[in-house]
Amino acid sequence: MSVIPKKFPTPVAKPMGPFFAAGLVVLYGVNSFANLLMGTAEFKNDPRNPNAKNSKH
Repeated sequence: MSVIPKKFPTPVAKPMGPFFAAGLVVLYGVNSFANLLMGTAEFKNDPRNPNAKNSKH
């Protein structure tokens, strides 16, 4: 009885490729939307905004 189980030649990365691509597309979309919202009038002067005009540094 071996401690290490038998290795099977199962492809992992190739069938998961569309999910990786979809994840990248979703992350890009969320980032673009967040950047768009940071420039709106409602959030322009929010102190949590990294691009805030009234920075106290």
